[in-house]
Amino acid sequence: MNSIIGLGKYLYALPMAIFGIMHFLAADQMAAMAPGGKFMVYFTGLALILAGVSIIIGKMDKLASVLLALMLLLFIIPHAQNMANDEGEMINILKNVALAGGALLYAAQAKDNAVIG
Repeated sequence: MNSIIGLGKYLYALPMAIFGIMHFLAADQMAAMAPGGKFMVYFTGLALILAGVSIIIGKMDKLASVLLALMLLLFIIPHAQNMANDEGEMINILKNVALAGGALLYAAQAKDNAVIG
């Protein structure tokens, strides 16, 4: 059972890294929605990739998970602003809340206490 539970960090971190790669591949489409434009899309894409890598290798993973949760909660803002134009944005808001919750759950059990004790 523990080996199955141990897969959880990979099942969480890998999609985060892929989301980051997708930010680089679709920067032009995402730039209109992001405050700060294309630069911010690249910045958040890199942050997603680094968070995924940090969680997978277990280095600075607690800090990365907390910062990832904060970023995901901040992502709610542009989705909420776009809700008037697209009722489907509620799905993105709920997805970001759930992913932020997952990041905080991971942070609670992360073993690298180098920055956050």
